[in-house]
Amino acid sequence: MPKNKGKGGKNRRRGKNENESEKRELLFKEDEQEYAQVTKMLGNGRLEAMCFDGVKRLCHIRGKLRKKVWINQGDIILVGLRDYQDTKADVIFKYTPDEARNLKTYGEFPESVRINDTVTFVEGDMDDEIEFDDYSSSDSDADPVDKI
Repeated sequence: MPKNKGKGGKNRRRGKNENESEKRELLFKEDEQEYAQVTKMLGNGRLEAMCFDGVKRLCHIRGKLRKKVWINQGDIILVGLRDYQDTKADVIFKYTPDEARNLKTYGEFPESVRINDTVTFVEGDMDDEIEFDDYSSSDSDADPVDKI
């Protein structure tokens, strides 16, 4: 068997995140790019995002970000639009909450966007009004478990 000559395997490297503390330059959108907020994670490196131009798009997480940057529901991302498919896009960059707040103060986002909360764009098929029946338990109707 070969002798290990290194200082450890991939698990040793996985724990380090050197660039966490340093501040990175704020990235603004360019032509054929748009800001978006993640509405749903679909799996297999794909997600559904509501772009700030009002279009809901199916986005693909590119390989550079795929296992290094974790994207969750409600995150603000920068997507690259496709010329040939308007309903699909590619995730280029994920903004931290501080960076997203800075972009909002610069006027890049609409005022209706909430940064720290979860999804602001919710489809209308969810039940907003849930009614519960009033049930009052009396001593005679109590569970037999309670009398033990």
